Amino acid sequence: MKKLFMLAAITFAIASCNKKTDEGNKNSKQATSFTIEENKKIASYLNLNDKQDYEDVMKGLVIPFSGPIKDASGRDVAGLDEFNFIKMHSEAPASVNPSLWRQAQLNKPAGIFQVTDRIFQARNMDLANMTIIQGNKGIILIDPLTSSETAKAALDLYFTKYPKKPIVAVIYTHSHIDHYGGVRGVISEEDAKSGKVKVIAPEGFLEEAISENVYAGTAMNRRALYQAGGFLQRNDKGLVDIGLGKVGSSGTTGLIAPNTIVKKTGDVLTVDGVKIVFQMAPGTEAPAEMLFYFPQFKALCASEDCTHSLHNLLTPRGAQVRDANKWWKTLDETIDLFGKDAQVMFASHHWPIWGNDRINTMLADQRDMYKYLNDHTLNLMNKGYTMYEVGDMVKLPESLDKKFYNRGYYGTIVHNAKAVYQRYLGFYSSNPADLHQLIPEDAAKKYVEYMGGANAVIKKAKEDFKKGNYRWVAQVMNQVVFADSSNREAKSLLADTYEQLAYQAESGPWRNEYLMGATELRHGIPNMDIFNTSGYETIKALTWEMLFDYMGIRLDVDKANGKKAVFNFIINDTKEKYTLSLENSVLIYKRGKLSDKADVTLSMKNKDGFFEVFGGKVKLENQIAAGKLNVSGDKSKLTDLMAMQDNFKLLFNIVTP
Repeated sequence: MKKLFMLAAITFAIASCNKKTDEGNKNSKQATSFTIEENKKIASYLNLNDKQDYEDVMKGLVIPFSGPIKDASGRDVAGLDEFNFIKMHSEAPASVNPSLWRQAQLNKPAGIFQVTDRIFQARNMDLANMTIIQGNKGIILIDPLTSSETAKAALDLYFTKYPKKPIVAVIYTHSHIDHYGGVRGVISEEDAKSGKVKVIAPEGFLEEAISENVYAGTAMNRRALYQAGGFLQRNDKGLVDIGLGKVGSSGTTGLIAPNTIVKKTGDVLTVDGVKIVFQMAPGTEAPAEMLFYFPQFKALCASEDCTHSLHNLLTPRGAQVRDANKWWKTLDETIDLFGKDAQVMFASHHWPIWGNDRINTMLADQRDMYKYLNDHTLNLMNKGYTMYEVGDMVKLPESLDKKFYNRGYYGTIVHNAKAVYQRYLGFYSSNPADLHQLIPEDAAKKYVEYMGGANAVIKKAKEDFKKGNYRWVAQVMNQVVFADSSNREAKSLLADTYEQLAYQAESGPWRNEYLMGATELRHGIPNMDIFNTSGYETIKALTWEMLFDYMGIRLDVDKANGKKAVFNFIINDTKEKYTLSLENSVLIYKRGKLSDKADVTLSMKNKDGFFEVFGGKVKLENQIAAGKLNVSGDKSKLTDLMAMQDNFKLLFNIVTP
């Protein structure tokens, strides 16, 4: 089995972004004259009178939906009605970039839409789309959303107009949680295990889904709160859009492992009379991703490789850096494979487009965009420019830049150019001054000292704020806050600065990042429970190797220091056996072996016996008493091992030290 990535690539734990607080963007300020002027420049640069997308976004609407969607307890998990302040064709408020406001309008219509014959989409009922294909006897679903509640609600809405047929297959386009997290709301694990329902995914899907959402899930969930505007109120000074869609749901997430793996481009499956031709796209928008084509419908599913926005090569929440070189080559191959015949193209986000010429033009434009980003950044890198310099220097040519589907509603040119730099050279600039810098808090104290103290810095920063020099004010006031996080004047000025940068941002995530920073500077971090992608419903989909990897990540090295123990694991139904060893504050595991020197041997009917304990569903003692977990040897060693598992605090500090 390949070594799993330990990098955090959670693919949108934005489900928690529904957990706004009363503070949200309370005490927000008005847009300044500088912000208003910057937004006017964008409005005059782009053709905001182009209504083609407005026509496309409403085409095929058969069942409107306004929300909200609630869980079994009555809690709102997708309050889509909270965005009713966004009116179609309305003028952008001063506090929102007019281009982002346009995208927010287009991402608002919700319901069931007919894409073409026998293909429907549930759009804007969650962050992603769920596509519904009518097979001969049943239904094929593509990307069952983030939460069980939203996936079920979308399917139930479809059934209000169309015959209630069984689900015969679920297709995961890629390994991001907004495309699989709601699967338990539409099918059962038993039906997947028996093969009654095909669960189809690209090769590497399960490994990547786990590495992204479990191994570094806590850190990514926290950072994703910023990217998705987790605590922001829904209004023109708060959350208006995420670029890919309105909002991620905050319901019950889970994962059902695929039982059908697609391994190579050109693979063909016929599911319930529907022929599907696959194209592999690993390393593009996700480490495990695929596009596919339905020849009988002349319909192309572009997954998340071609949507109505420039995408991220590196997300603000953090992830494995995506490969722009693979991305453009994938889209070029898509044109070669399907461009001749496709009459409609739909994706995992946004709205479809119709017509062969338009499809090929969009694919080619986005292909050229990703190749330009890759090649021009490398050109500048080879001239000696650093990561921060290329971020500001790379600009798309107007022929690409003025296309709305190439605009940075989700990804940005600045961040993507830096991502290309990072992919090839890493974060280090090669300047020795950057080799081993002080940690931010220590460096900030020295910066402020050298600048003449906090009061002197604040005085100068206020003058720059009045001149609209917001990027510099943010940079310098961050030093003052990190030097002394109790300095209310500094935090207030920094919050005001982030706010103006947010109002100017065309990218939904950038707007949210700034506004979340402003919110926490003004009100602190709220005390509340937050959705976590590494709970039991996800844990139970792990393989044993994945679980042991995660146990190693969660190991408290101080508690483990000097401890030694050997554990045997015997799983009867799958006839698996493992040795797990603790020494040198690391956990090492071996498959297919049992140690004759084990301190403890655990025997169980199936993996649930231990996974339920690790996932926090039941206590170890209860599981032993119930006979689901048989333990022989020194049981205290097992108790000690479980006590060594760290519990990660999700809401750690970001804008303060």
